[in-house]
Amino acid sequence: MRIVLAPDSFKGSLSAKEVCDAMAAGIHSVLPEADVIAIPMADGGDGTVEAMVLATQGKCYTETVQGPLPNQQVEATYGILGDGVTAVIEMAAASGLDLVPERALNPRIATTYGVGELITAALDQGAETIIIGLGGSATNDGGAGMAQALGVKFYDANHKSLKLGGAALSDLETIDVSELDPRLQQARVIMASDVTNPLTGRTGATAVFGPQKGADEESQEVLDAALTRYGEVLRAQVGQDVSNNPGAGAGGGIGAGLMAFLGAEVQPGVDVVIRATHLEQRISAADVVFTGEGRIDDQTQYGKTPQGVAKTAKKYGKPVIVIAGSIDGDVSALYQEGVISIFGTIKQPGDLEDVLRNAKHAIQQTSANVTRLLVK
Repeated sequence: MRIVLAPDSFKGSLSAKEVCDAMAAGIHSVLPEADVIAIPMADGGDGTVEAMVLATQGKCYTETVQGPLPNQQVEATYGILGDGVTAVIEMAAASGLDLVPERALNPRIATTYGVGELITAALDQGAETIIIGLGGSATNDGGAGMAQALGVKFYDANHKSLKLGGAALSDLETIDVSELDPRLQQARVIMASDVTNPLTGRTGATAVFGPQKGADEESQEVLDAALTRYGEVLRAQVGQDVSNNPGAGAGGGIGAGLMAFLGAEVQPGVDVVIRATHLEQRISAADVVFTGEGRIDDQTQYGKTPQGVAKTAKKYGKPVIVIAGSIDGDVSALYQEGVISIFGTIKQPGDLEDVLRNAKHAIQQTSANVTRLLVK
């Protein structure tokens, strides 16, 4: 039996590779001779770099870059895939929520400057295509910080350079792109994101995602007005009317900056990873596919890893089994995508710390039990 493993990470406990290892151990405890092919997955968020680098035998690099807050330096990792010319970056590695203590969250001053530094590093490595996952940001600056790191100048009415951060865009008067890194003209940039929100307004970056980044009502008003001004100047001076483009509001509005300055195209995150890892080819020759993530709920059907894997497997009539830490809400839509069964690994109530600590054993045990059903 040939079994393809294509799970996402179980956030907070195991990486996608570690989930694959646990699944494989469980399967082999029942079917020692099974041909198990492990392809760690991601959907553009946490774990995307690791999954894509592992699947393509690429290489990871670490850079010291500007963190989300002023005077904060962080170690951020990005990858060059096995083809040697495709880079993959998670914006959260440089500008993520996890890099800021909850009490210090401040989207008025948070910046994407470090993302621009990672793009520069990737270009220095010879990257011709740059894939950027946009999940988990602490920022709300429309990608202005990223653009500043790449050579774009932002000035106020007195021709004074703007400070970093989203609130500073309220004073934006002039954008000068003459010193934008010229290598970007030849590079293809792909935004791996499922967010379709525009830059501003009731469904924009600030209104929808600002609260989780620490924006109270007053800050939301300031930041949305600042991004509105930003969009107006982009249209008038850069010739890029991107504010209402689907995905412009992704990553605190970095979507707008990527579109306007780098000509980026938007693609669903899981689809980007599926192509880069050649998952479809592996699935076409499989007997069954295992996928999963830490929590399966009614949002999983909207571009999460299990949905993307199942959709791919459905093309070839391959059955898909989902293993999740927990199952919540109505997940019946996944059965229309080719999933034949969904299994939760948490068997009894317990302390969260214990659940996370025992995740590997629980996945292994569940995978073994599922495999016994397959061979009956």
